[in-house]
Parts: sequence; structure tokens; C-alpha cells
Amino acid sequence: MSASFSRAWLLDETPASRSQAAWGRRYRAWLDLRSNPLAMIGLVVVVAFVLLSLAAPLLATHDPGVQDLTNRLAKPSAAHWFGTDELGRDIYSRILYGGRVTLGMVIAVVVLVAPLGLAVGCVAGYAGGTVDRILMRVTDVFLAFPRLILALAFVAALKPGVESAVLAIALTAWPPYARLARAETMTVRNSDFVAACRLTGAPAGRIVLRHIAPLCVPSLIVRITLDMSSIIITAASLGFLGMGAQPPSPEWGAMIATAKRFIFEQWWVPTIPGLAIFMASLAFNFLGDGLRDVLDPKQR
Repeated sequence: MSASFSRAWLLDETPASRSQAAWGRRYRAWLDLRSNPLAMIGLVVVVAFVLLSLAAPLLATHDPGVQDLTNRLAKPSAAHWFGTDELGRDIYSRILYGGRVTLGMVIAVVVLVAPLGLAVGCVAGYAGGTVDRILMRVTDVFLAFPRLILALAFVAALKPGVESAVLAIALTAWPPYARLARAETMTVRNSDFVAACRLTGAPAGRIVLRHIAPLCVPSLIVRITLDMSSIIITAASLGFLGMGAQPPSPEWGAMIATAKRFIFEQWWVPTIPGLAIFMASLAFNFLGDGLRDVLDPKQR
């Protein structure tokens, strides 16, 4: 009875409060997302990767850094589920701990670039004029270079490592978000509710922060989710090229770099981390497509 009451309360066409209306919108969005099988597969895989990475100390069967040269390049077996690498380290355990490094880098990049891109885009779109031209020309400069090449240049100017890789990817990833936020802002800056806010004497900063930026968030969430796969690949590419996480850190890209010479004889050594990157990227793409169908009103 309580479950049916909650569902009826959430789906009520005439909500009695703003809170009920907000929760109703969220519940309908969840129902739409749940009706998309690929989006749910992506969500399940993403959640599984996150949970497995967080529970790595509990699930790992070996210490990811311990070497056993007498057992190097062992095939997958009951003792080593995914085999061992060239130094005898357990690949399964390194994949679990590597998820912490790779996914942690992705989350750190998103935390840095999402607010930056949203702020730049909203300010440029709302202010217009000279401010818009200056901010967009800076954005164009960053967009003129391929992301990986620019990230490599930033890391080379700093020093190889996780922190440098996160900063480099963040500096190259924010321009698309800024352009998206600017486009969304320009569609609503002359709306009646924005004009009403101006008439009440609200400052420009408050209008952007409280009324315009929240309207840009759904499109930004979709873009970020779809962009997660490219961020993962860029982070893994930096690790592969020796500019990201440094050995013996169990980062997926670095694992492939050290194992690429074994791809024909001991295929499992480079293939397992490659499959982890592939599955994580594909899952974020599936989830992003589903979120676009749910959150983008143009898709309805």
C-alpha cells in the first residue's frame, strides 16, 4: 500500500507543493531511463566498476605491487584469475586497484572542468559583447589543438604523473562545455522570467547563478557523460605514453604500455586492461545516450 501511495504521489498530475513536483520530475526521468535497456546496461556497468574499485582492498586476491618472478607471465588460473604480468604481479588485483587510479582521474577531471565550462559559458552568453568575444576566442584557441596533443604538451611542461595528467586533461576538456553552456544561455537570456528578475533589481551574478546556470545543467550532464569515454581514453593514452601514472602504479593505460610486447605470446597481459578501458568507455556512452533521451527536451 505504501509503495502504491508513493508512486501515486510521485506521478500526481497536480502536485500540491514544489517539492512534490521536483520529486515527480525525477521519478519520471528515472522511469524513462529504466525503459532504455542500453542505458540501464551502461548504468549497471558503471556502478559495478565504481563499486569494484572502491572495494579493491576487500576483493583483491593479491597485493598489486608484490612481484613473483618465479610465476611471471602465468596463464589465467584458479590462483591468478586473469594471469600475471612480466613481473609476476596478479593482473586481477591490479585491474581492481587500477580502476581507482583511472576512474579517480576521470572524476577529478569532471569536478574541475564542469564548473569551469559552465561558468565561462554562462558569463559569455549572458554578458555578450566584448566579454563574449574574449572568452570565446580563448575557447577557440584551446579547441584548435587536438586534446591529446595539447595534454601531452601540458604534461611535458610540468612533469609526468597523475596530478599533471589530471590538470592537463582538465585544461583541454573544458571548451566544449563552455560552448554548450553559452548556447543554452543565449536561448534563455531574453526570456520573460529573466526580464522579471532584472526588473526586481537582481544583480547579473545572481541571475546567472540562480536562474540561468541551473537550466544549463541537464545538457551539461549529458555532454559530460558522453565525454567520459574520451576522458578515460585520454587518461589511458597519457599513461600508455609514459606521461600519466608512473610505474608501479596499476593504471590501465600504463599496464598496456608495459605489456604491449607480449600481445602475441601472452595475450592476456595487455588484453585484460584493454578490455577494462573498452567496457568502461562503452558503458559511459550507453549511459550518456540514455540520459540525452531523458534530459534533452529536443529528443522528446
